[in-house]
Amino acid sequence: MKSRVHYAWAVAAVTFLVLLAAAGVRSTPSVLMVPLEVEFGWSRVLISTAVAINILLFGLIGPFAAGLMDRIGLRRAVSAALALVSLAVLASSQMSQPWQLLLLWGVLVGIGTGATSMVLAAIISSRWFHKQRGLVVGFLSAANATGQLIFLPVMARLIERSGWRSVSLAIGGVAALTALIVWIVMRDSPASIGLRPYGALPDDGAATPPALSPVAALKFAAQRPVFWLLAGTFFICGASTNGLIGTHLIPACHDNGIPEVRAAGLLALMGIFDIAGTTMSGWLTDRVSPRILLCVYYGLRGVSLMFLPGMLAVGDTPQLSLFAFFYGLDWIATVPPTVRLTADAFGRENTGVIYGWIGAAHQLGASLAAFGAGSVRTATGDYRYAFLAAATLCMIAAASFVLTARRPAMQSVPA
Repeated sequence: MKSRVHYAWAVAAVTFLVLLAAAGVRSTPSVLMVPLEVEFGWSRVLISTAVAINILLFGLIGPFAAGLMDRIGLRRAVSAALALVSLAVLASSQMSQPWQLLLLWGVLVGIGTGATSMVLAAIISSRWFHKQRGLVVGFLSAANATGQLIFLPVMARLIERSGWRSVSLAIGGVAALTALIVWIVMRDSPASIGLRPYGALPDDGAATPPALSPVAALKFAAQRPVFWLLAGTFFICGASTNGLIGTHLIPACHDNGIPEVRAAGLLALMGIFDIAGTTMSGWLTDRVSPRILLCVYYGLRGVSLMFLPGMLAVGDTPQLSLFAFFYGLDWIATVPPTVRLTADAFGRENTGVIYGWIGAAHQLGASLAAFGAGSVRTATGDYRYAFLAAATLCMIAAASFVLTARRPAMQSVPA
């Protein structure tokens, strides 16, 4: 009897698992920062530099990973990336020198996770789904939050009981297991197993042109103002999430006498609400103007950051949980409307590679914020100015979608 469940949902499920594991890997440095500082005497600037390299490479690899996936297939590309991540994280359990931190957590983990970046969600949704794309992007994007939800509190407790090296071993094992599951379940495209994308009719997308190469896609996209709007605001998105809060909230809490396990719990709480917020954002993106959604998301984020320094100054209070609630709701809720605007402007076939460049801007912002916030903390003794600067940038991002409130027209792709 023929299964009623389209295989696209199996691919989406394993992709969720990949992004879940990658989120766990990427969130690990936030719980390692204080233990490494204590054991080796490494400064926050040094550790933040490793995180900044990681985040920067994570973003820059994205568009080239999209091209590699088109060339050798999703299954091979993602499995190889996870294997690299696993080896690097396992090896980090034996590191004792700063250059090892920079190489393993900075360069190798950055490259490996780059192939499992947000661009993967865009590729899966555009390649495997004709309908429900916004919902799928929201569902897959929520994996980043779920990764924090699952891994951060566990890692914090594991460090308390067994030391930071046990975290490297555990996370490395998770990455290896995920690579095996990808190899067994993942398929490159619906056509590779004799199917059409989910919800597609026989004549839907029959003449889809090939995607542009990464460099050609960048040259093409750079001619459009909408690309710079999306890349610029996504730069701010990365700076205010992965780079600032994702990397420095736990150390900032520690500076104010809040235990690491409690601080990790705040990030996990953000993860809980981001699952709902990002999935709902995907549903809304199929029904509401993406520009309106992005204006609201960035505005709420900016307001939340303005109040954070005062909350931290008075210690562990219920207000911090309220911050986690609001911040969590739109942690990466920006992804579905940004993917939608990318597809509208540049075509479904180029969504993956051009969104990869937009995602690179996201990670560039995160990288600079990770390094910059660490430098601000070293220079001033706290994170206040870093939080307020990020709040200002978020308000600028929100305003940009009001000042440019029009739907981008599709531009013809160069031959």
